[in-house]
Amino acid sequence: MTYYTFEIVVEKEAEDESYSAYSPTLPGCFSNGKTIEEAKKNIREAVRQHVESLIAHGQSIPQKDKRMHVEELTLGVP
Repeated sequence: MTYYTFEIVVEKEAEDESYSAYSPTLPGCFSNGKTIEEAKKNIREAVRQHVESLIAHGQSIPQKDKRMHVEELTLGVP
């Protein structure tokens, strides 16, 4: 089994109560869900299908050289 690592971004949809998810490493690979957990589950499946398609078509699997960590910072300024 070969393992790949992908950054995943989950964002709140502006127009409704759902969340969108995508991988900056895999352009065109995106999903959504009603909750953050559902969006994460759905993007995992979307990435799996995207990678399987790339492999089936003999294309390389993009990987980033560095890992990134993103988190929210809340700061109060007087």
